[in-house]
Amino acid sequence: MQEAKPANIHVITLKGQWTEESARRAVRSWLKLTTSQKTNIDLVGAQDDSMAIGIRKAFQELPSEIEQERWLGIPNLGCDGLPKTGQAWVHSGLLAATIYVPPNTGQAIEMLVDALQNSKTPPERTSTIAVSVPPLESLRPHN
Repeated sequence: MQEAKPANIHVITLKGQWTEESARRAVRSWLKLTTSQKTNIDLVGAQDDSMAIGIRKAFQELPSEIEQERWLGIPNLGCDGLPKTGQAWVHSGLLAATIYVPPNTGQAIEMLVDALQNSKTPPERTSTIAVSVPPLESLRPHN
């Protein structure tokens, strides 16, 4: 991400342990800093959907309704996009978007069968195509 983002995009990184609760704790601690109150945030991105929900819960716990509205008004994005969690949270409005990463088992089996049947060495690296939920076109600002 750091290599691909434009220079004018500034990132604040908080450490979590890939759980809703660890993300909630990290954000609660960060929100206690005076610098966090002065920081202008345009987007919250999390490593997975459960962490994105933990971040949202930290915002909901703020004592001031004005501060809750400020932070909850920022688009909150996750990653994993499983139908019963991330995609459901997007459809209900809890998350602005998620990235669905389809299972790669089928792709791996196809590569194995191809390698065995055709005596081919599989490529060293193969990518799984991730998909935005909702589609990127619907997330772009409309002019």
